[in-house]
Amino acid sequence: MKRFHVHVSVADLSASIRYYSALFAAGPTVVRDDYAKWALDDPRVNFAISNRTEKLGVDHLGIQAETDAELAEIEARLASAELPVQSQSETNCCYATSNKHWSVDPTGIAWESFHTLGNAPTYGESRDRGAETAECRVPVPLNAAPKPAARTTCCAPQSGCC
Repeated sequence: MKRFHVHVSVADLSASIRYYSALFAAGPTVVRDDYAKWALDDPRVNFAISNRTEKLGVDHLGIQAETDAELAEIEARLASAELPVQSQSETNCCYATSNKHWSVDPTGIAWESFHTLGNAPTYGESRDRGAETAECRVPVPLNAAPKPAARTTCCAPQSGCC
């Protein structure tokens, strides 16, 4: 069964952890100095927060697949609708290694479909603070002119990918 994924950028991580722990009646399943995640069964959601950017609010939405077959099904649906997709294999993001497919809806919201393969010791290979190479790019809406690159809270697709 797939799990809905939401990633929110927050200003105060510890206050947000207190808030969402009360809201969900559960503590986070992963806590780092810049990130927290709840893998909830009620509601069935992978809810993550981080303080890695100045732009606050919803960073991206997604669907977490439990198997490679579920991930392939999501990719096939996007491909059959002739929607652009950027795929990543065994990529590190949000302290996890995953296979994933990124797409961007017509309003510019990044959507991530992914299957987690295991834990990773860092936030992301190209997303660590201070990294000077291969920064992730903000996705741009379909049919929109590319904008200057900016850091986002998770390993988003490269601009112009979708």
